[in-house]
Amino acid sequence: MRRPLLILTVLLSVVAVALPVASTSAASASASAGGAAATAGGASSGAAAVAWAPCAEDPAVECGTLTVPVDWSRPAGGTIELALARRKATDPSARIGSVVINPGGPGGSGVTAVLRDWLGFTPEITRRFDVVGFDPRGVARSHPITCSYALATQAPDPLELKSQAEFDALLAHNERYRNDCRSRTGPLFDHVDTGSVVRDLDALRAALGDDKLTYYGVSYGTLIGQLYAERYPRRVRALALDSNMDHSLGTAAFIDTEAWASQDSFDEFVSWCDRTASCALHGRDVRAVWHGLLARAARGELSLPGEPEVKLSRLDLISQAFGAFYGPAWKELAEFLAALDSGTGTARPIMAPAADDPPETVNDASQVFCQDYLLPVRDYREYARHLRRSMAIAPDMLVSAAAQPLTAACLGQPTPIPDPQHRLRVDGSPTLLLGNALHDPATAYPWAVNAARQIGREARLLTYEGWGHGIYGRGDCPTQAFDGYLVSLTVPAKGARCPALPPAEVTPLARRQPLGPLPGLPGYTYNLAR
Repeated sequence: MRRPLLILTVLLSVVAVALPVASTSAASASASAGGAAATAGGASSGAAAVAWAPCAEDPAVECGTLTVPVDWSRPAGGTIELALARRKATDPSARIGSVVINPGGPGGSGVTAVLRDWLGFTPEITRRFDVVGFDPRGVARSHPITCSYALATQAPDPLELKSQAEFDALLAHNERYRNDCRSRTGPLFDHVDTGSVVRDLDALRAALGDDKLTYYGVSYGTLIGQLYAERYPRRVRALALDSNMDHSLGTAAFIDTEAWASQDSFDEFVSWCDRTASCALHGRDVRAVWHGLLARAARGELSLPGEPEVKLSRLDLISQAFGAFYGPAWKELAEFLAALDSGTGTARPIMAPAADDPPETVNDASQVFCQDYLLPVRDYREYARHLRRSMAIAPDMLVSAAAQPLTAACLGQPTPIPDPQHRLRVDGSPTLLLGNALHDPATAYPWAVNAARQIGREARLLTYEGWGHGIYGRGDCPTQAFDGYLVSLTVPAKGARCPALPPAEVTPLARRQPLGPLPGLPGYTYNLAR
């Protein structure tokens, strides 16, 4: 039986599935060990300091909490606690301050990113800064959005809608699912937008004792940084934004640019396979193999290698490739596709299937996106037009495995949403560093170009001429540029570009825990991370 698709927005949130009932780990343990949590009033210089204590998972890292309002427009109302983690600077005499990080999503845990050193900062950064991660409101240890796993898996496949009746069924499912998540989560469910996260971030800056914010955000974490600069331009020291969102896009522009990015990554994979003898599909027509697999998936005849009971839909197959493009894990993707094609191979999938004992609930942060992006679609006819246009833009990938499910998941969202799209208006901040790969599968390169144009003279764009999602760590050029900016506030020259790492050097990056809006499958994990 096919395992149905779950619209989780980021693979990292799978790590946090058990956290709604296990929140006594890092953050809660530190609160009990270290005394009262800090409380954010108006994010002023008088904010209480965080009570840090060793984390339960790793005593070398300190954990704490920060109390913030559920609704920033009513600060005297209910509150939640944000979970925090900190690795202190290794050279206190050279310490500049704190660098706050966000690993993307929405749904990525900054606490886990610090605990497991997901971002891989260089010694120059870890020597000069306390590296501080926080779980944004609604995520992981910070009062997670909690939803029924069983109901989540009943979501209609957004690639297979065929009629107005099926479109109406999707709307009805979305309403049931929102109501379920709201009832399990409580009042916070309606206040998880990134505008509120920006207020939380400023409260954290004050609680850390930093007059100005130093921040590194990747993928969806760049939206946090962009909106922080817009709201608090004179509280910025440095904002390093890696793989950028574009918060100005409407429905068509969002779907189209994401389809383009997905297809561009597929084209790069095919080109690599054509010229690389070690590719498992070298010498074959890769596109023909791919379309044969899509046809088998459409007929319900495609299974995971070695697991005939696990059927893959077209969107499941596309999600496997999309996940591979983050590394990019081209070698592993080719081996996986060859195994699927032969029906006898044993190559492991990019995304591993769920365990046999699924959880009762899941932390699904897609509502964050739904409160940040209003992407209306009137009816099935309009939906079908978007889908046809996407398939014309992306004749192999058909859709973005992130954008199409997210668009579908947000249909019927109550309006007005709290943080709707708009062109960025940043005035008076120091220069912000924006970086992006030319061939990013998730945050399309045109997004970074557009965001930099909107910000204007306060932005400097660094282009990495290679592949994958997140450019920090992809060779000396982008890494030293980010380090120099964070440490010395040195910005690259206008129009600066960094050469792509050779494919042989890219492969190890596929072993990193991926960051950003990977497609989520119920209980699935990224199978290549080590």
